[in-house]
Amino acid sequence: MDAAFSDAVLGQALPDGAAAALQEASRARGDAQLELAALMRAQALAGEHPAVLIALYRYHFYGHRPRPARDVARRALVVGAAALGLPTVWREVPAQALAGARYDAATRFYLFSLKGYAYLSLRLDEETEARDALALLRALDPDDRVGGALLEAVRQRALVGDDEGAGDDLAFGAAAWARLAPQ
Repeated sequence: MDAAFSDAVLGQALPDGAAAALQEASRARGDAQLELAALMRAQALAGEHPAVLIALYRYHFYGHRPRPARDVARRALVVGAAALGLPTVWREVPAQALAGARYDAATRFYLFSLKGYAYLSLRLDEETEARDALALLRALDPDDRVGGALLEAVRQRALVGDDEGAGDDLAFGAAAWARLAPQ
């Protein structure tokens, strides 16, 4: 991408046709066929642009299609990794804190993509995949800037069959991770 990643996340630096297709998709909400057709046009023109990936993810996520949404999250991880100079396979990313988790658009895009991937893995009953993605998220975002600790707490409670107390002992930031069992 020619523009700064932060501009791209905000939908800037899109080819004209892709921007128009995303606007059309937005206007077509409620008509899944028209919306998807517009999103497919945007994807054909700028398939690796963060704004297109975000729109596709939302379309599938809010349409209750977890498998295609997770596929988009996986693509977003590759795009985010490239922007950060990380390995494109998330399992190969070094488990060390990423600078910029609070303000850097590329870092936050990557972290939120990983969180979405973990969440959808849980929804698809792929416990090991979710556990591993959340463990990496914990290492990359030790101050819990994107809220992954809550998702990990839900995952851990599900393992022991504890649906009660999901909001007990709320903590934020590094304290949120600290109150959880190490995985």
